[in-house]
Amino acid sequence: MVVTGGSGDLGARVVRVLSGRGHDAVAASRRTGVDLSTGEGLDAALAGADAVVHAASSPTRPQTVDVAGAARIGASLRHLGSPAHVVSISIVGCDRVPYPYYRAKVDSETALERSGVPTTIVRATQFHPLAALLGSALRLGSTSFSLGDMRSQPVDIDWVAERLADHATGTAPSGFVRAPELAGPTAYGAREISALVAAHDGRTPPRVVRIPPVGEVMRGFSQGRNLPGPGAETGGRSFEDWLAAQPRPLPRRMHSPP
Repeated sequence: MVVTGGSGDLGARVVRVLSGRGHDAVAASRRTGVDLSTGEGLDAALAGADAVVHAASSPTRPQTVDVAGAARIGASLRHLGSPAHVVSISIVGCDRVPYPYYRAKVDSETALERSGVPTTIVRATQFHPLAALLGSALRLGSTSFSLGDMRSQPVDIDWVAERLADHATGTAPSGFVRAPELAGPTAYGAREISALVAAHDGRTPPRVVRIPPVGEVMRGFSQGRNLPGPGAETGGRSFEDWLAAQPRPLPRRMHSPP
């Protein structure tokens, strides 16, 4: 089992889950000599793989890592004549919100579909740390700002890692398929997120000011295009449970420690 981005927040978790289940899980990242932006070391890493979990991502270089990386994975597997099953993480609503990083996720999905290799796309909502970060970042003193009526349904990264491992070790599809979307158990408005983060940090809940959404990206988020559909699979820790396990106050830069 090969996990691209295997040294990152999500990838490291997938490696740990697979290893804990008795599988030979290999982290493929620049730290281990695999560079998706150039293809260096990719053939060697994928040779003999039964499955590939594509968890590598770069919000600052999505076309290079997410999109070109996906295309290189498909090309490498074809070159090797490998039947390996690719399980690729994506984002809920990436085809409905024209945010550049989201568009890159759509392009990444398309690259794998065109490659012809057996692929399962797993779209997930934002992880809890991002929701918490937005709950803190969109604040000025005692005032917090809400982008229209934006809501989010953040999900536990540990549960997503478990589900990716489930797909990687399950029956491979004969072609390109989309698994049910993954989301946390509860959707929250900006006011709720801000109040929860403030209570966690020991602050008074801020006054929330609604900002009218301007532009298609902001309107997309405000209209709930980032929320999961009716067939989504929900699970993992709630945002409140995750928040209770975090340091007080929350650090200004959040990530998900492996």
